[in-house]
Amino acid sequence: MKAKLILLFALPVMAFVLPQKKKINIFLAGDSTMAIKETKAFPETGWGMPFVYFWDSTVTVVNKAKNGRSTSSFRNEGLWKQIMDQAGEGDYVLIQFGHNDEVPTKKTYTTEAEFRNNLTQYVKEARDKKATPILITPVARRKFDANGKIEGTHEVYSQIVRDVAKAENVLLVDLDKKSQELYQSMGAETSKYLFNYLDAGQHPNYPDGKKDDTHFSELGARLIAQLVLKELKELNIELTERVISPVVKK
Repeated sequence: MKAKLILLFALPVMAFVLPQKKKINIFLAGDSTMAIKETKAFPETGWGMPFVYFWDSTVTVVNKAKNGRSTSSFRNEGLWKQIMDQAGEGDYVLIQFGHNDEVPTKKTYTTEAEFRNNLTQYVKEARDKKATPILITPVARRKFDANGKIEGTHEVYSQIVRDVAKAENVLLVDLDKKSQELYQSMGAETSKYLFNYLDAGQHPNYPDGKKDDTHFSELGARLIAQLVLKELKELNIELTERVISPVVKK
């Protein structure tokens, strides 16, 4: 009798227990600006590294970005296949290329037409896996003119990303535009702190110093990752319900 009473009172409580959220993956496909760095490159940091800390326990960030990759070499080396082998329904695939695609002197050079076709194919294949692709324009380099005005360096390839997003009805994060706005707000000198700028003797990994307007410092990577998160929230997608909620001490 006692056991029956316990069960009777437990049933209503059980009815109000919320179902657990399905675990999902966020795959990062991209180049060195997003990639996980080796210890010997520190303090150079890809924005995908701090990005992992924004999410609750139901989300796993799988960062497949690699230094020097373009939309073509990322596929040719099997990195895209690794993502497609794991991706499934409910997952997200964040795709950011352009830095290496657009440089004719690099082996990774991808023509404008090839770049467009590669992005379109990536979108199709992610959708075939029932994952959600999100296109990201290449993050801006730090380049100011003599008057202290930021200059774009990805104009053509960023626009291709925007065009593909529109044509394929794909979610878009315009990181080129937003990162330029960030650099401009900080100014030509202060924005150096976002990048891997070091004086000679300042860090053992770079004894002769470093002046790099493409790759980020720890601070820069975190602020760029925060920009991406902010833009994802603006898209009003289910993913952003998985952003970690800090525990507030009473």
